[in-house]
Amino acid sequence: MNKMNLKDQMEKGTDFADNLADNMSKEQAQEETQIEKPEDTANMSETPEELDASEELEKLKDSYLRLMAEYDNYRKRTIKEKADLIKNGGEKVLVGLLPVIDDVQRALENIDKAKDLNAIKEGVDLIYQKFFSFLQQNGVKAIETTGEPFDADFHEAIATVPVQEEDQKGKIIDNIQTGYTLNDKVIRHAKVVVAN
Repeated sequence: MNKMNLKDQMEKGTDFADNLADNMSKEQAQEETQIEKPEDTANMSETPEELDASEELEKLKDSYLRLMAEYDNYRKRTIKEKADLIKNGGEKVLVGLLPVIDDVQRALENIDKAKDLNAIKEGVDLIYQKFFSFLQQNGVKAIETTGEPFDADFHEAIATVPVQEEDQKGKIIDNIQTGYTLNDKVIRHAKVVVAN
């Protein structure tokens, strides 16, 4: 009987140990999977350092937002200014041309009434001089041609003429259309005849 009791007790003990281990592992699993609930933040008191850091963060956020708004306004303003410059960039030149147009208009009105051909010629010449002076004030210059050596950067040869004299070869002998530069940049090449 002692053997049976001992065997029964051992079996019961093993069952008891297994049950105990199962229960313990279930409790541990529940503890591990159980989510900690945050404490009520209203009851938590922040330290002075945390308050200073929080205030500093708010100041930096506000400063950043203001800076971004300022940059956005600056960007929009410069885009508008560029658009205005493109749209009205030639305004100064056009305003300067208005007096020349007025002179041409007066000349056209008086050309039929004029009896003296020399007076008409002088009037047209004055208008031309005024107009050319205005162009020079704005950086436009005529390209020198006749007698100058041919330079493909400034001249366009539309014809060549054979010559007997060696010192004339490669030089411009006639200007067909005047060329112009604007602030030393060629805006129209001079059309010339070159000696060959």
